[in-house]
Amino acid sequence: MSETTLTELLENAGATLRILDMGRRVVKVGRNRFLQFEKTAIAWPAPLARQAWFGMLMQNAELPEPVIWFLRMPLDEQGKLVLASRDYFIHRLIEAWQLNRQKEGSEITDALKDNPYVFKPREDRMAVFHARVSVLMKQPPSRFYEHAQTYFNGDHGWDQWSFVGYQGIADVAARFGENREILIKAIPELPAEPLVALCHCLENEEIDHGIAEALSTRLDASLGDSALLTALIRGLSYTRAASIREKAYRRVLAMPRLASNIEVLAAIAGRAWEMLHDGDFCDSYLAALASNDSGQEAFDHCLEDLLFIPELKKPVRNSLNRISEKDADSGKVVQLFEAKYSGQRKPETSER
Repeated sequence: MSETTLTELLENAGATLRILDMGRRVVKVGRNRFLQFEKTAIAWPAPLARQAWFGMLMQNAELPEPVIWFLRMPLDEQGKLVLASRDYFIHRLIEAWQLNRQKEGSEITDALKDNPYVFKPREDRMAVFHARVSVLMKQPPSRFYEHAQTYFNGDHGWDQWSFVGYQGIADVAARFGENREILIKAIPELPAEPLVALCHCLENEEIDHGIAEALSTRLDASLGDSALLTALIRGLSYTRAASIREKAYRRVLAMPRLASNIEVLAAIAGRAWEMLHDGDFCDSYLAALASNDSGQEAFDHCLEDLLFIPELKKPVRNSLNRISEKDADSGKVVQLFEAKYSGQRKPETSER
């Protein structure tokens, strides 16, 4: 096992690091918190598919532009870093640097070829990443920003959305504070396509009461469109206005047709998992999940994903016990999951 963390290795090489979670939502991870994760002192807070997904932005006086890596690292049963994977990555990194010493250009930029822990985000997530980074670094937004602002202001007509670049939408969302009023006015008017894109960007932002209220009102008007409804659920997921989000989600779960829709349920689990700390809401959610329209396999998949989030293991387990006792049909679904889940649990190995 290496005694050097990736953070320390890169900083010793002269890099200044900024780290963003790229999993459930694109948010900043503090340097000290990430270092604690690397040393297995803490679990990754929001795993996705049993991995930690993150972007590392590195600046170095010798580099003309920042270097960006996107990495995914496997986690053990406690949600902590599998050290063997990190050490293997560091070993490959050092080897690549040694091979590149005689070549022109940066050693860092060429070090990740064919590395198994590197991934390429989707274009929409890349747009959100760049928008978030420009805010963190106090840099101007992209050249698409002003055109997106003009569109959301309604100046060119709501039907002209196809001319708006996704990067511009991401920039507007990342700067929601300065765009607050135009967003509040635009959300009731937007066609489905640009509204979905906006919601997928706003899910990474702690939007305020005004924008959350506009999204909630539009949600109530969109109950017949499950795709748009799912996007609006995601758009509300990270708001500071927790009471607006909770009331909106409870209204959805109170409608059997919507509460059984697996896309709606997956949006709540994937983007608003923190709400499941509330025992009453968790009970309602898991009861709905047990009756989802895609059956036992979908229930198992969502529940395994939730139980791998360290902070949710206890509240979700407690809720499973309660709904098993209250509802015979839900209890059968839970029992089938329990039989499968307990049979699949294996001691974690450091070999990858």
